[in-house]
Amino acid sequence: MADPSSYRPKPGEIPDSPGVYRFRDEHRRVIYVGKAKSLRQRLANYFQDLAGLHPRTRSMVTTAASVEWTVVSTEVEALQLEYSWIKEYDPRFNVKYRDDKSYPYLAVTMNEEYPRVQVMRGQKKKGVRYFGPYAHAWAIRDTVDLLLRVFPVRTCSAGVFKNAARTGRPCLLGYIGKCSAPCVDRVSAEEHRELADEFCDFMTGRTNTYIRRLERQMAEAADEMEYERAARLRDDIGALKKAMEKNAVVLADATDADLIAVAEDELEAAVQIFHVRGGRVRGQRGWVTDKVEEITTGALVEHALQQLYGEETGDAVPKEVLVPALPDPVEPVQEWLAGRRGSGVSLRIPQRGDKKALMETVERNAQQALVLHKTKRASDLTTRSRALEEIADALDLDSAPLRVECYDISHLQGDDVVASMVVFEDGLARKSEYRRFQIKGFAGQDDVRSMHEVITRRFRRYLAEKEKTGEWTDGENGETPEIDRNGEIVGTGPTEDDGRPKKFAYPPQLVVVDGGAPQVAAARRALDELGIDDIAVCGLAKRLEEVWLPGDDDPVILPRTSEGLYLLQRVRDEAHRFAITYQRAKRSKRFRSSPLDDVPGLGETRKQALLKHFGSLKKLRSATIDQICEVPGLGRKTAETIAVALARSAPAAPAVNTATGEIIEEEPGTMGSSGESVAAGAPDERRGQET
Repeated sequence: MADPSSYRPKPGEIPDSPGVYRFRDEHRRVIYVGKAKSLRQRLANYFQDLAGLHPRTRSMVTTAASVEWTVVSTEVEALQLEYSWIKEYDPRFNVKYRDDKSYPYLAVTMNEEYPRVQVMRGQKKKGVRYFGPYAHAWAIRDTVDLLLRVFPVRTCSAGVFKNAARTGRPCLLGYIGKCSAPCVDRVSAEEHRELADEFCDFMTGRTNTYIRRLERQMAEAADEMEYERAARLRDDIGALKKAMEKNAVVLADATDADLIAVAEDELEAAVQIFHVRGGRVRGQRGWVTDKVEEITTGALVEHALQQLYGEETGDAVPKEVLVPALPDPVEPVQEWLAGRRGSGVSLRIPQRGDKKALMETVERNAQQALVLHKTKRASDLTTRSRALEEIADALDLDSAPLRVECYDISHLQGDDVVASMVVFEDGLARKSEYRRFQIKGFAGQDDVRSMHEVITRRFRRYLAEKEKTGEWTDGENGETPEIDRNGEIVGTGPTEDDGRPKKFAYPPQLVVVDGGAPQVAAARRALDELGIDDIAVCGLAKRLEEVWLPGDDDPVILPRTSEGLYLLQRVRDEAHRFAITYQRAKRSKRFRSSPLDDVPGLGETRKQALLKHFGSLKKLRSATIDQICEVPGLGRKTAETIAVALARSAPAAPAVNTATGEIIEEEPGTMGSSGESVAAGAPDERRGQET
């Protein structure tokens, strides 16, 4: 590990001008490339106290052994040079989007004498028109099969074409009318190229022109009683419309635009791009990247734009690019895009209307792509095993923690404080073991006290279950039962009558808490107070993804590429999701609560009937028992119960001046003698709470 001060440039050496810089390791390999408006200011950020750097930046500067830079004239030149160097050196600490070359395109080889329509992948070639990308190659072939009826362009390989020219016989497509057969001179090279141009025009969105032309020709053929030709033209029109239906209209104004959305977490990001041409989605692609550097959403967008348009020119760069966040600064990127296109490009965030709605669809696709990527990664047995081993090594555990429990506290400004417990066994979520808690020991917001209470309650239950069975060593010969890799006990253990394990019966090998040193200390203290010393505890702090251990002054920093860190993060995120879902449900239930909820035997139907009959809870509260009995389906006994319940929940009577008889109106927000707010319309915050 290198000391950044050993290769730090001397004061005044770094120019205060735009440029691109490269960090190299001890073997002279480029490990990071960046650009800056001011090289002096940007590079100074890397050579500050290591404790103040982001862990990923710290890892990069300690891996590097030297830094060099190149001065350029403008920020646009810096953007171009940065892209070129990233492509050339493939630096390990730069954001690199994966799967860019895996998407198939519909390509028309306009650089050949007889252009050919085919499926192409990989690097784009000069002189070839590309359409897409498509999610699957079969989608391209389906589209081409429909369009060849109207635009019979060559699709055969060079070998098939030469063989047909030598024998004077076209291939099958030439006989069935899906190829104009230039190989046997049925059409000239100029006529065939004109067909290829029309094919490309149709694919770029100029569809109505050809359909109107075919409809006019069909009408003329019908007028001249050439019904067979009219029928063929009718079928051609149907084929074109069917090809158009494969790409539904999403923007009514025939817009040409690319929409880019980003879904990200602390370690990874997924990018989805929709290519809209002529108002229709003509292509879609997606990338996933590791966040190997500290990076904002705007910077992720900038890297995506570089990768998307770095080798494109002309119409391949659309007039409009819609993004979730703008790069900072945005002007050089816009100028660079305009240079690639040859005319102005609008780079903006959609605010309303159809474009905003379509962007939300792209964002949902990005979220699903990120979830799918994580699911595939988590489902791999080898990866899970390596993750558990890395956690054991980092935390100095005797063995891999096959059962991990994670706890999180959730509240809304101190109200509805709840906690969650999620369980992962062998690296996979075991949702049947999830538990949730309502904080009962105190009121208000205190995450540390809440964590102590939850850990105490959970493991007090564990000790109670353990005591019921005598001990874990309750096997036939007094031996400790064996636990398999799925966390199941092989042999005797604490089970219900139906054979299912008791709640809280199995102890974890590792307890993870969402938080830093204070929460970890509270969890460890709770276990110590219960006399439990064989369960490891750690915390995962969300801001920098640091792993905290009890009693340690400094956190454990797992490598960014660590599968162990990825598993801990996934466990923590699942605990947070489970906790916040419960907290929101409690809050929603409290807001929907009513005094009628406490009336025994009064279901939802009769509650609705009461409110419909009287119009409001206030009028119902002032009604007599006889008036309540008038509601269909309510007897006198139920009416009396309703009246008593409403009387108990009635707001306190207003204060009266006994000397004058006047009602004393309190200021809004003042408190009555019971301690409850008496302001008009103030909800009773204590009503409907769960116990």
